[in-house]
Amino acid sequence: MAETAEEIKARKEREKDELYALDISGVEWHSAPGTEEHEERVEIAHLPEGAVAMRSSLDPDTVLRYTEAEWHAFVLGARDGEFDLEPAPGAGEAGTGGTVAEAAE
Repeated sequence: MAETAEEIKARKEREKDELYALDISGVEWHSAPGTEEHEERVEIAHLPEGAVAMRSSLDPDTVLRYTEAEWHAFVLGARDGEFDLEPAPGAGEAGTGGTVAEAAE
């Protein structure tokens, strides 16, 4: 029998609670190849059961955590261009728009 919407919501809340209860003080953080230690960058750490933690190198105390399914959906969306940015109006060719993939390079 399929889960009801209420059961799915309860399961996802339980998964999030468990994920944020994990002690991640000893995880190994990774950033994109070629980035320097002093540069602003996104760092990720692999957690149990396929989960992923993500933080900014400028604010390492703020950590977002994603279940395996959430991370998988994000990666697929990034590959498909779902999060591509449009240049800001008036920014011209030198705008900061681009793709998530470009920003990660």
